Amino acid sequence: MRTNPVKAKLRNGEPTFGTWLSMGDYYATRVLARLGFDWLTLDMEHGPIDWQQAATIFGAVADAGGVPLVRVPEGNHHYIKRALDAGAWGIVVPMVNTVEQARRAIAAAKYPPEGNRSVGGGMHSMNFGATAGDYFAQANEEILVVLQTESPQGVENAPDIYALPGCDAVFIGPNDLRFQMRQPDGTFPTPEEHEAMVQRVIAIGRETGTPTGIHAMDAEDARRRADQGMQFIAIGSDLRFLTLAAQECLATVRPESEDKDVARY
Repeated sequence: MRTNPVKAKLRNGEPTFGTWLSMGDYYATRVLARLGFDWLTLDMEHGPIDWQQAATIFGAVADAGGVPLVRVPEGNHHYIKRALDAGAWGIVVPMVNTVEQARRAIAAAKYPPEGNRSVGGGMHSMNFGATAGDYFAQANEEILVVLQTESPQGVENAPDIYALPGCDAVFIGPNDLRFQMRQPDGTFPTPEEHEAMVQRVIAIGRETGTPTGIHAMDAEDARRRADQGMQFIAIGSDLRFLTLAAQECLATVRPESEDKDVARY
């Protein structure tokens, strides 16, 4: 059975760099899976992607020798079970604000006795190049569980969340964190206040021995976060790469044209 190199790098204190698959496109996924990213995460939280589409994407990444991850819509047993049975090598769980939410997500990703994941299926083992029996025996060790910190409440509870067995890494969604930090009148935090919250997450991760990460918009920002000690770092997305390249092309051939940023991630 193949082992998960991302989990190994995180345990060894090494940074990992991946990107988001927002489009759910098979061709784009096959291309990106061969470029050398440590991992690719299919975004099923915000993307209109169905389960058959997801299974095809996971298989394309795994067959190319990569690590397919998925951001599930929510950290419940149903979504996590289906995502892992469809062949994902790990989950990214959004909006984890409490210890109880974290415990539920971790349990759903682990077979008994460590968790309550249901036993069945065969596509998951194919993506690891294993028999179903070998997968059932070793999946708890190889499946990656990444919990997202996206609110002041999540940061407040971070010491207890990050210390839970089975929490392999934590990941900041910077935009959601910024919106969750808004005042009752709608005022956004200053960049300094936002960055201070990010630094609190990094510090708590260091104290608990849990790798931290964030979504960066470009390679320079990703490198800066790695230098700060972060290890699970997303750089843009398939959609953002496409958009930026197209904008650069149009700016050259039609420099007078208006810049239209349609892809934040």
